[in-house]
Amino acid sequence: MNQHMKRKLLFGERMLLGDGTEPFNAVIPFRLRGTFTLKEIQQALAQIQNKHPWLRALISHDEKNIPWFNVPEKPISIPVRIITRQSEDQWQEESRREWNTIFNYEKLPLIRFVWIKGENVSDMLFAFHHCLCDGGSAMAFLKEFLLVLDNPAADIGTENPILGIQDVVPSTILNSRRQKLKAKFIGRLAATAIKWIPVGKKVVERQNDYLIHWKLDETLSKELINYCKSQEVTVNTFLSASVLQAFKKVRGEKSFNKVSCPVDIRRFANQIKEDHIFAFGLMIVVSSDEKLSFEDNLRTMQKSVEQKTSKLNPYITMMVMESGHDALKNFTKLLKNGKSSNDCMFSNLGRIQIPHEYKEFTVETIFSPSVIGPLGNTTTLVVSTYRGKMDFSFMGSEGYLPYTNALAVREEVMQIIHSQLKQMAVS
Repeated sequence: MNQHMKRKLLFGERMLLGDGTEPFNAVIPFRLRGTFTLKEIQQALAQIQNKHPWLRALISHDEKNIPWFNVPEKPISIPVRIITRQSEDQWQEESRREWNTIFNYEKLPLIRFVWIKGENVSDMLFAFHHCLCDGGSAMAFLKEFLLVLDNPAADIGTENPILGIQDVVPSTILNSRRQKLKAKFIGRLAATAIKWIPVGKKVVERQNDYLIHWKLDETLSKELINYCKSQEVTVNTFLSASVLQAFKKVRGEKSFNKVSCPVDIRRFANQIKEDHIFAFGLMIVVSSDEKLSFEDNLRTMQKSVEQKTSKLNPYITMMVMESGHDALKNFTKLLKNGKSSNDCMFSNLGRIQIPHEYKEFTVETIFSPSVIGPLGNTTTLVVSTYRGKMDFSFMGSEGYLPYTNALAVREEVMQIIHSQLKQMAVS
């Protein structure tokens, strides 16, 4: 890997990057049982950096002020911050700190590491800029990190990185005259529309950000999964329906009946491998029909989710976005100042496929990632399942969803889970 690697940031990455003054950071916390030395941790970090060029990348701007990922000849190590472990929930406070700490990406990588060091239990966090990658990619390098932390001789291979849109979109589509014209046309149309959409003069005051975390035990998690199978819906749909109902109950007139769900682009674009460092997401919006019962809604929503997902086209979407770089400023302004129109972003990472027993340590748990950024409504619920337990991270900001409301939404979601499972046990 000696050649000098660089690439322009894609539209979505630039949007997440912003102007560098406001953080858009994601955090993945995990808990290990075992003892470690700083040297072992640094060695493992160096190995994942060695595999993934973008984990070594800095960002520099060219004369047109366009940002590029730039991998320096001499890699700069992932910074490590060490603090003494004093409580079980300390990782939450450190997650919040990491959300709000900007990356000095001209001088340091877009990723850093926090070690909350205890006697024989340590909590560790990977914090990274969201323009670098998404939760899925981060789970891939977390898996590799654990592998080489346990056994430095383990072979994790080398990533063949994505160097641009041509590595995602098949050349037949990328170079097709029709598709190019279509992308350009939609891009121009969108760019013009965006210019004329009225936006508020002032950004919503976010005020305090918070993180609410909880877990379901193994029994409850299993019952929930079985319930969804019996209803022939995904856990995703069930949780989306529960979140929508909870917001309606807690927020009443202020609720939007809209939850946006990211869809993993890797399901559509097979050029993007599991271990590619990549941040491009696709989105669908889910709503419920208030005339229907909860169960009937589940089935209607499941149909609608499948329909909307099948219509997603990552290729044309990316081509459109790449044709619209000059509209970026207006688009970002729209996201920041536009009225919020959804209750919450809901992302389910599903089962985390990472072993928990290693020779040198065990992974007690992996907490659901958290992320918060400056583009509009920050309310986000992330769910994942590790070692059979469903884990929830719910983050938001006082200015969008007051903390007391957020707690009430959590109570309501749990209430719905319990009452649906009870009904199933009875019937």
